[in-house]
Amino acid sequence: MTKGANVALATLSENTGSVTISLEWSSPNGDGDADVSVLLLGADGKVRSNADFFFYNNPAAANGSVQLLGQTPTGNGNEDRIQLDLTALPSDVERAVVAASRHQRAAFGQLENLRITLTDAGGERLLGFSISGASVESAFVFGEMYRRNDEWKFRAVGQGYETGLAGLATDYGIEIDDDDEQDAEAPQAEPEGKKEREDVSGAAPPASAGVPAPRPAGPVVDAPAADVPVIATAEAGPATAAAGRRLRTARKKVTLPKAPRKSLAENDSWRSARLFPASSLKNDREREIRATSILLSVMAHVPEFGRRLTAGFGAPSGHIETFTEVTLPNGDSPRRPDGIIRIERAGKLWTALVETKTNGNPLKAQQVQDYMDIAARRGYEAVITLSNDVALEGSPLVLVKVDGRRKHKVALWHLSWAEVTHQAQMLIRHEGVRNEIRAWMLQELLQYLQHENSGCHGFQNMGPAWVPVRNGIDQETLCPGDQRAVLVVESWERLIRQVCLRLGGELGEKVMPVQRARRGTDPQSRRTALAERFCEDGRLHAEIRIDGAAGVLAVTADLRLGKLRTSIDVAAPDQVYPLSRVKRLLKQLVEAPADLHVQTLLDGQGAGPRGTLEKLRPEPGDLVPRNAGQISGFRLSLSKSVGSTRGNAESGFIRSVDDAVDRFYSSVIVHLEAWAGRRSPEGAPA
Repeated sequence: MTKGANVALATLSENTGSVTISLEWSSPNGDGDADVSVLLLGADGKVRSNADFFFYNNPAAANGSVQLLGQTPTGNGNEDRIQLDLTALPSDVERAVVAASRHQRAAFGQLENLRITLTDAGGERLLGFSISGASVESAFVFGEMYRRNDEWKFRAVGQGYETGLAGLATDYGIEIDDDDEQDAEAPQAEPEGKKEREDVSGAAPPASAGVPAPRPAGPVVDAPAADVPVIATAEAGPATAAAGRRLRTARKKVTLPKAPRKSLAENDSWRSARLFPASSLKNDREREIRATSILLSVMAHVPEFGRRLTAGFGAPSGHIETFTEVTLPNGDSPRRPDGIIRIERAGKLWTALVETKTNGNPLKAQQVQDYMDIAARRGYEAVITLSNDVALEGSPLVLVKVDGRRKHKVALWHLSWAEVTHQAQMLIRHEGVRNEIRAWMLQELLQYLQHENSGCHGFQNMGPAWVPVRNGIDQETLCPGDQRAVLVVESWERLIRQVCLRLGGELGEKVMPVQRARRGTDPQSRRTALAERFCEDGRLHAEIRIDGAAGVLAVTADLRLGKLRTSIDVAAPDQVYPLSRVKRLLKQLVEAPADLHVQTLLDGQGAGPRGTLEKLRPEPGDLVPRNAGQISGFRLSLSKSVGSTRGNAESGFIRSVDDAVDRFYSSVIVHLEAWAGRRSPEGAPA
């Protein structure tokens, strides 16, 4: 579409009662990001109240009509998704404006490939609109949905604002206290009329997490003495505020309780009774049956959780019921999918078949194909596969054939156990659910998923190509063009995405892999290019952006040297004297490990002096350049031996990556300040 153009949704698809809108962008340096928002407007072009403004502090409408689904990585950058249930929008809402803004009013001109796309409930992309010429604008209206003669239409807008989120929202009748640039340590108010949300769960994070909660931006809430997690949240949604009350845009932050209630057990051998025990599971089939039943049951009885998972599949918001081991006719061979999800809204049904695998078992293409055919014949909307694998764009886990002659189309979606765990963590630890029993059920689900015997541990095997590729690197026989190298690169990408999901769930922050690709590059071509480079230097490299961190976390696995390196480039603080800049950095690293490697980055001159923290603490002047070069930043890094086996054992490659990221975050990144007003230093590649 072109700017200003409009189109009726009914002319594009018969399945537009619920649509998914994706806002996409990429960043040349990997650290650019934006936040999506939605405004519901009445006939006068203004919001009815501040409750009609949906953004990072108010991500969902009580009736499910608007849900911000969060970001997912793409081949060229990231996309932030929004689900709009047009059938659930109140009759006095005439328009739904879709926008995005940048933190601290950074310019959209620093981002590339700004684009909005719209997908129907069946997963089919209907339209797209690209925004070009962005420069100093810090907020953009990408597009809007609007009613005309009882039907919904879409208009490509592309209007920018230099005044950021506050200026955009004010134009639509919202009074904003623009605290986007205020000190992050200041106490922060809640969205309009919303009760203060407190995460007071009585359960501590699992010992395996290894990642502390982020330092609070507001006051920490202590846990009450209770056996059942108590999570106080808002009611159905933000209410209309008293006159004159302004909306705060500062990001809310919550923290885990300082300590759980003291146990009444006599010793550590006493195990707490669990709602979903996992220790008695004997084989993979038992694991699949129990995991499916437990997950679907919790989805049905904790609506916030069920809606969070199904919204991404284009499902409407409504009454949800779930079923297991249902037999469906299929000629002479009836089929029994592992589960069925059915949602009712306004008398209409949305149905999805569920096929589950646990313990690293692969999905079977023929089995999924049968379910797709059955769903198409019965008029069901979707087939959902659930396994330990993480899906990649442009690299489907199973290949299915779609009969184009059928009018009814079935969408095929994939969900990883790591994503299920992530969503459970975000709700139970950082966002909250509506009552105590639901909170307890969600906590029990999380305990089950993280049990060593559940088989729901996410991606846990680098694949059959790992051993021959490693041997080829050791023996210097791996040649460019070897398809096995591409498979290892895909496994590496899956692992990094899972690391982001796990870390994001622990911290309650947005954690995303950074993609650096030229515009228009398809995902498979990008992976092929990375595999060529991997064959030459034997290194797997990835970058992770953690919301609020001082810089981008880089992870490099050098298989020739058997070393795993985690690093971060941070800007130098604004101090007059070079030595003062060094001392201020070392003060931040007082609790960092002694073997942390610190290197000075010089403005326009690359790398400068370097040394370990153990040697630099008594002699900080060793980091000051002798040639009077200007210090622009510092590179901090830790190295350790990399695991060799392809699995998730203690000596495995996957476990070594998890441990290295956890150690680097908890011992280094969490102590660093992101000094405002300075861009990340430009230095040599990590």
